[in-house]
Amino acid sequence: MTENRSYLLQGNQACAYGALAGGVDFFAGYPITPSTEIAEILASELPRQGGRFIQMEDEIGSIAAIIGASIAGAKSMTATSGPGFSLMQESMGYAYMAEVPCVVVDVQRGGPSTGLPTKVSQADTMQAKWGTHGDYYPIVLAAASISECFHMTVRAVNLSEKFRSPVVLLLDEVLGHMRERITIPDKSELELVERRKPTVPPEWFKPFELTPTHISPMAGYGEGYRFHCTGLTHDSSGFPTSDPAEIKDKLDKLKLKITQNSDEICTYKQEHIDDCHIVVIAYGVAARVAQQAVRIARHKRFKVGLFQPDTIWPFPEKALRKALENADLAIVAELNQGQLINEVKRIAHSKVKVDGIFRYDGDIMTPHEIVKKIREAN
Repeated sequence: MTENRSYLLQGNQACAYGALAGGVDFFAGYPITPSTEIAEILASELPRQGGRFIQMEDEIGSIAAIIGASIAGAKSMTATSGPGFSLMQESMGYAYMAEVPCVVVDVQRGGPSTGLPTKVSQADTMQAKWGTHGDYYPIVLAAASISECFHMTVRAVNLSEKFRSPVVLLLDEVLGHMRERITIPDKSELELVERRKPTVPPEWFKPFELTPTHISPMAGYGEGYRFHCTGLTHDSSGFPTSDPAEIKDKLDKLKLKITQNSDEICTYKQEHIDDCHIVVIAYGVAARVAQQAVRIARHKRFKVGLFQPDTIWPFPEKALRKALENADLAIVAELNQGQLINEVKRIAHSKVKVDGIFRYDGDIMTPHEIVKKIREAN
């Protein structure tokens, strides 16, 4: 694919090319609708660029493979949908504890179980935050356009490498398969982040040392640094510990490296917030619908604005709280039975009424459904 040229791409295609642009050089996955095109493209393109692609026996093997590849020094990624994402959760818990950078793309579909493989949904919203066990703080991004599928994949790789953490990118069936024009930027225009490497002699190296930023340098296997890697709670040397102080330090480290950098991690978009009395909140492809609904409602003289989080977790709550300062009502539009609305209610407290419009029958909601909700509120 030629840089600085425009192409008509599906969201899944843009995601795959974003992975290549972001420096991903290892992909392991298992075919699952509606994410399969990501694997198909990377199976073709990665070997041409010196990378490695492997189709695993299932999603459990896939997540294990990308964790291993990352520990060996690769920028690694997998792609799946809801059922496969569920199978990955135990090993994702390992990756959070072992602080292993990797990217997991979840192209959401209807469910549960095998559900609606070819239909749209946003029902993995909470699985992306709470899917695995134990205390951890995830980074979860959500794209809403084909261009964002490309650029957010690059950003997911960068955040993963910078914060030594798995990063989840949420797409959905409609976004994965719809087509839009996108210009592929020159790689020189992209900011790429490389993981921080140790600068001390091997005998001084502590793979999980406590640092002011809560992010430890990471050596790759085979680079001369011997270290222990485990999913057990461990001390700064990587060996299991039962010391309460060391356990607390470790879990605080996992928390603080995310929460103390939430302003950098969290991004969002908003329209017509300054004068609005109603704020429509939506992410992903639902935000595309909500944007059109807000514009229709504004044309009919309703004072409505749009708040669209690009980062779902950690949620950009400071920005939303500010967006709701002069509002009377928040309407949360979701392609599920209501998941993100609970986070909005927590942030809004009792100052703003929070209502929802949900669609979960496999079809995408329409702008006029949201406009009708806005009319009913007036």
